[in-house]
Amino acid sequence: MIDPQAPAPPAGSPQPWGGPDGPRREGADGAGDAGSAIPLPVRQGTGRWLVLAGVFVCAACGLVYELELVALAAYLMGDSVAQTSVVLSVMVFAMGIGSLAAKRLRRHAAAGFGAVEAALALVGGGSAMALYAVFAWTGDWGGVWASGPHCLVVAFSLATGLLIGAEVPLLMELIQRIRRQDAGGAVADLSAADYVGALVGGLAFPFLLLPVLGQLTGALITGSVNAVVGGALVLGLFRHDLTRRARRLLLTANVCVLAVLASAAVLVDDFERAARHALYGADVRVAVHTDVQEVLLTGGRDGRSLNLFLDGRLRVSGQDELRYHEALVHPAMTGRHARVLVLGGGDGLAVREVLRHPGVRRVDVVELDAGVVRLARHDPALSRLNAHSLDDPRVHVVTADAFDWLRTAPAAAYDVVVSDLPHPGITASTKLYAQEFYGLARQALAPGGRLVVHGGAVASRPRDFWTLDATLGAAGLRTTAYRVRGRQAGFAAGPDRGPADTARGHRDWGFVLAADRHTPRPRLDPDGPRPRTLTDASLAADVRAAEHTRVPGLPPSTLVHPRYGD
Repeated sequence: MIDPQAPAPPAGSPQPWGGPDGPRREGADGAGDAGSAIPLPVRQGTGRWLVLAGVFVCAACGLVYELELVALAAYLMGDSVAQTSVVLSVMVFAMGIGSLAAKRLRRHAAAGFGAVEAALALVGGGSAMALYAVFAWTGDWGGVWASGPHCLVVAFSLATGLLIGAEVPLLMELIQRIRRQDAGGAVADLSAADYVGALVGGLAFPFLLLPVLGQLTGALITGSVNAVVGGALVLGLFRHDLTRRARRLLLTANVCVLAVLASAAVLVDDFERAARHALYGADVRVAVHTDVQEVLLTGGRDGRSLNLFLDGRLRVSGQDELRYHEALVHPAMTGRHARVLVLGGGDGLAVREVLRHPGVRRVDVVELDAGVVRLARHDPALSRLNAHSLDDPRVHVVTADAFDWLRTAPAAAYDVVVSDLPHPGITASTKLYAQEFYGLARQALAPGGRLVVHGGAVASRPRDFWTLDATLGAAGLRTTAYRVRGRQAGFAAGPDRGPADTARGHRDWGFVLAADRHTPRPRLDPDGPRPRTLTDASLAADVRAAEHTRVPGLPPSTLVHPRYGD
């Protein structure tokens, strides 16, 4: 930070930051103001306004970089509060270090700020592409590199934070050189521009950059804006504060940064296709960014198995989805099942199994992502796999958050509730596995109704699974857990998706069957369809297998105290 007590240099005195021609003071002919501490090509007030506008843009770009790293950390390393906390805490710490380091650049504030902005544009703008490349091509190396992608995210957070932290002290010095004012007033002006810019950047990231441009192109364009504004501010407003050599170097650096970012933007589609092929194989058929997530389909033609990935996580594997969906649905359908509620399940596969049972009169599906529902209805391979279940006249699809929808759901309206949601270890799903959520689901159950919940992998995440069981119990439901083996890895290859040794552990699915008035026993409806992968004997064995993994004494998870992933 600048010294607020430092006096303004006397009029006409040499400036330590002067260019080769020395300081030059302009009159009121439009080239500057008599009160300027340095020569300006514009009036003093206009110069201050331009600096504050630069602060605004730089703050917006900085927050976009910050949110981009948070989103990448969640996407590439697993969606958890821990990953977000690491990125934010490292970045804020680095901003403090950057502010201290910028004190050494005060004598060369214009050149220092120009260099910082060029570096920040390159690092922040290229971070998404660099991290995605590491995720796609090296994420499954394992060995010494097992923690490499994690370290790279931290390194980008550190570098970005250092550069962002250096901005405001240098801008403070520059605005004070235009016209000295008390330190409090200068801090207030810069802080106001900084906070408003952060607001604009924070809103632009989820509502403009992500849906319109995507993560990679959005970061590249943000970096380009950062470079243009930073370079224009220094070379246009403070060019007399630089030597000719410094001006040439800064101009060359910005042109090179813009050339790199522009080239990357031109090649981003080819890069993304190549990265997807490296990650998912060569038979990627559909890759779309919906308002909620990235949805990707592979296979489904020429005899190849269909796979559905949501934000990089393998959600449906055509090789063994039947085993999963039969285990999820059929035990819960024993008893009355005229009215069924499916939470999630926008792929239509759980609904397919529900509709196999005679006596089903109505099925309500509550799915957050309308894009998944559109694919389930119109993609030839996926609609064939789900037997066009979402087009059945008994099925009614609502696009809504399951928690919010249950708050206004009719009481005692459903004989069966099927919770086909992502496993509780994903932060975005934690509230859908909370005691409050199951209290709402219990209210929606008719007397004698059943609730079945997908609880993730039992073998690799036993604490999460049995926390779910304890949470259902705390909501007043009686439960029985069962475990079904399968081949699904649960994640695409990559950081925390595995390495392959982690992925191999995700070879089962855990389910909890719950009821309000009695302890349910997983079994098949004697009057219902015959599943291809389940029998009463195998279900009894699945109950015993789950019981052997029980972790006793776990507290329930609530909205204010989530306990999954501890």
